[in-house]
Amino acid sequence: MNNIDLMNFWINGSDEDYDTMMYLKAGQKNTWCLFMGHLVIEKLLKALYAKNNKNAPHAPKSHDLIYLAEKNRLKLTERQEDLFDTFTRFNMNGRYDDYKKTFAEKCTNEYTLEQIKNIEEVRKWLKSLLKIEK
Repeated sequence: MNNIDLMNFWINGSDEDYDTMMYLKAGQKNTWCLFMGHLVIEKLLKALYAKNNKNAPHAPKSHDLIYLAEKNRLKLTERQEDLFDTFTRFNMNGRYDDYKKTFAEKCTNEYTLEQIKNIEEVRKWLKSLLKIEK
């Protein structure tokens, strides 16, 4: 699989996870919705890595979005760093039982909708970076 094929693999996975996130939102499964939101962004960062690393397109095996952004040499604003840190916690808090109860209490419908907007903002930005010039 060449780097563009791998990039498209990650983009397609991200798009599927976005659809799943929205489905979970509709069902008010907020913790899982935000867990999927993390995956949406993680996969786009891995797609960007594949795009920009033709000879070694396989992204690091990490869920830490700031680390993946650094590997992509992205210059994040302070707001973006805060968002990436927040999204990374969705992965941890949605995955491990000792965090789930506290996370579930935080994930009100209002909080979840706010975070979905943030995920959509970052998703749009990353997709703009993934456009291939012909």
